Amino acid sequence: MEQQIFHLQYALDTFYFLICGALVMWMAAGFAMLEAGMVRAKNTTEILTKNVALYAIACVMYLMCGYHLMYGGGWFLSEITAPDVTKTLEEFAGRENGFEGNAIYSKASDFFFQVVFVATAMSIVSGAVAERMKLWIFLAFAVVLTGVIYPMEGSWTWGGEPVFGLYSLADVGFSDFAGSGIVHMAGAAAALAGGLILGPRHGKYTKDGRIQAIPGANMPLATLGTFVLWLGWFGFNGGSVLKLGDMSNAHAVAMVFVNTNAAAAGGAIAALIVARVCFKKADLTMVLNGALAGLVAITAEPATPTPLQATCFGVIAGVLVVFSIVFLDTRKIDDPVGAISVHGTIGLLGLMLVPLTNSNASFFGQLVGAATIFVWVFGMSFIVWAILNALFGLRVTDEQEFEGVDQSECGVEAYPEFFPSTKYVE
Repeated sequence: MEQQIFHLQYALDTFYFLICGALVMWMAAGFAMLEAGMVRAKNTTEILTKNVALYAIACVMYLMCGYHLMYGGGWFLSEITAPDVTKTLEEFAGRENGFEGNAIYSKASDFFFQVVFVATAMSIVSGAVAERMKLWIFLAFAVVLTGVIYPMEGSWTWGGEPVFGLYSLADVGFSDFAGSGIVHMAGAAAALAGGLILGPRHGKYTKDGRIQAIPGANMPLATLGTFVLWLGWFGFNGGSVLKLGDMSNAHAVAMVFVNTNAAAAGGAIAALIVARVCFKKADLTMVLNGALAGLVAITAEPATPTPLQATCFGVIAGVLVVFSIVFLDTRKIDDPVGAISVHGTIGLLGLMLVPLTNSNASFFGQLVGAATIFVWVFGMSFIVWAILNALFGLRVTDEQEFEGVDQSECGVEAYPEFFPSTKYVE
């Protein structure tokens, strides 16, 4: 009987992991559609190419070295083998309450679930540096981020390793359930480093200091991308429960789904209201970013808040993201899709909200964890971006930027029946 229960739990937990991983993989489509809608028509093909290529690179690099660096297996690829059923069954039988013990799942399913998180972090960078970065330089950076930079900070957080052997984040009370900091703030830190070296798009800021809006080409596509991300986030947060095979964890999964949805809804409504008050218009881009901000904020701890608390967290995120986007614009940090604000500013907010509902986390621990992640990812990314810039240059030429990087980088226009976008004067 115990062996049958073991096999059932193993099957349930593994299948649940795989389905949630597939949902998170679908977020790659969400990022692609969101970014394609938020850039100008003449840059659409290139942004789509980046999103497909970065996902593939993330999968290969994490398989080759990232997963094993992150979870203590060494630098290079080792075989992902089947479990030792006899040994695992003995451990299972030895538990006081075996069926409601820890998750039991295939290592292969764990790898699959983890690798789509890596791709998510890299996707955040894509939108922030859109419309003016060389395609192959971006892909070269993707190799380093997904193969080394992200796995290193992941080893200190989810991997449980001491930070350079000096201190343990778990010991200081750091907690990040599904990755507000580990995934989202890390991606935003890498994007910020690249954006500072890259500089803004031509025409975004005039010589007299005025900010000129550069609207995206396809708002229906951006909206579709947001809904795809919203759907994928149920796998992102829900899968982080790690199992489904007992009553308590099944209820935890349900609560995570409810809270994730509630936070997104609260963020969208709050951003809509703030945009109406501040800009006298119902700004769709702010609404979309508000929903995503709510999702990022709840990602750090979606299991312990009540649905009302989750909604309130989403509201706070929806308000803050609008002001963050405006603030970065005033500092001439050009982010075409608002990724640095959504994933960086709100990623930090999500970490700092955790101790309000999770007694195992502390504000000090959250600050230490956030600082560790940001300093490492931003610092290493800045160095890599700077080296690539010195060797090859990050930016396309002024002529290529004006004509659109679709032609210069890909040779294919996304909307060939239309004329290129008009030039924005400085």
